[in-house]
Amino acid sequence: FACSAYPAHLPEFMDSVRAEAQDNVTRIQHHACIALWCGNNELEQIPRVIGDTPGAMSWAHYCALFDDLIREVVTRLDGQRAYWPSSEHSPIGNRSSDFSTDPRWGDAHLWKVWHGREPFEWYRTALHRFCSEFGFQSFPEPRTVETYTAPEDRNLTSYVMELHQRSPIGNSTILDYGLSWFRLPVGFDNTMWLSQIVQVLGVQYAVEHWRRNMPRCMGALYWQLNDCWQVASWASIDYLHRWKALHYAARRFFAPLMLSSVESLDAKKIDVFLSNDRLEARAGVLRWTLTAPDGSAIDEGAETIGVSPSSSACIFTLDASAALAKHGPRGLIAWFAFEAEGEPVTRSMALFARPKHLALQDPALRVSATVDGDSISAAVTASKPALWAWLTHPEAHIRWDDNFFHIRPGETRTLKGRITEGRIAPDGAELKAMSLYDTFAE
Repeated sequence: FACSAYPAHLPEFMDSVRAEAQDNVTRIQHHACIALWCGNNELEQIPRVIGDTPGAMSWAHYCALFDDLIREVVTRLDGQRAYWPSSEHSPIGNRSSDFSTDPRWGDAHLWKVWHGREPFEWYRTALHRFCSEFGFQSFPEPRTVETYTAPEDRNLTSYVMELHQRSPIGNSTILDYGLSWFRLPVGFDNTMWLSQIVQVLGVQYAVEHWRRNMPRCMGALYWQLNDCWQVASWASIDYLHRWKALHYAARRFFAPLMLSSVESLDAKKIDVFLSNDRLEARAGVLRWTLTAPDGSAIDEGAETIGVSPSSSACIFTLDASAALAKHGPRGLIAWFAFEAEGEPVTRSMALFARPKHLALQDPALRVSATVDGDSISAAVTASKPALWAWLTHPEAHIRWDDNFFHIRPGETRTLKGRITEGRIAPDGAELKAMSLYDTFAE
């Protein structure tokens, strides 16, 4: 049930719902992945659905269906998992007089960024207990777009591009946020790629904030996982099963051990957090480096740190006052890595200025690869900072263990992947490395 009124005043309808609920709970209740049974999506937060207006269902009928009938079926046939009448839902308060979600309890759908045009920084003000729906759109990669466009259609405002858009405000919203953070991309393909970086930034801002605030917030679900057709959407996997930048980023910001950083230009500092969802404590070394946008070293250091099990804490504060005084907010990139047994486990990067205002230079990305059947290994290096670097191939598609990552000058990142479409030469000759710089460089 979703976003609509239902005829719960009709006995025959209620009988049908009971039969369907019984069949489905019996069918899937043994699956270990089920954490919660939920009666409906968003009915409690849409005033026109419930009330006394024509076409609405009354609160009494709503409660009979979602508080009583479905709950009884779930409790009788499962009993191991909890039941939740609606998402979003606040279990305390008067639902019939207040359609707003209370951040003190329950779950929330937070769309003030995408639909309300709030800046990404707004997420850092949201202190809800569980965010069960939020998101930001992007376009699929250029080769997926080519499956539903002719060359003359490949313009953001063409009829075909606007038709293949899930949201009436979609294309303009992607472009608006993109120009707020990044330089105007050059050409259609780069617009597609840059949109995926914008999507990463929006969702990452939110998830990292909520994980830093555990145990107040203990969960986040972004909308959405995949697509039912080739389209611009909130998905992190496109219709052809190709991972967007967001899906790679989600592996990092949902990892059990996650490093994140919060910059404050006013306070001239960066707070570094380590979030640990594991049931055991973790100890290691935090290494940090300050560079200029051209890659020249400014400062570096290391701290031995630890984090308790099932917790999140600020493990280090970088005083950037001297560096800011000398180089300014546009002249700094801060790199952080948490190492255990000498290997980076999780990384973070922080800026004091929007990426569009950094004087980034050509990172001169280099990639070498070896192919063995459908497996591939690639080493990527850069002579200058490479932000949101990714690997692509003109004919084949590869599912990497990481992609759309940051590379410090002189660093080598080794990636493993599986070829899911097409063929690649044994030396990966046509494999191409790109980064944010390539989206705007002429």
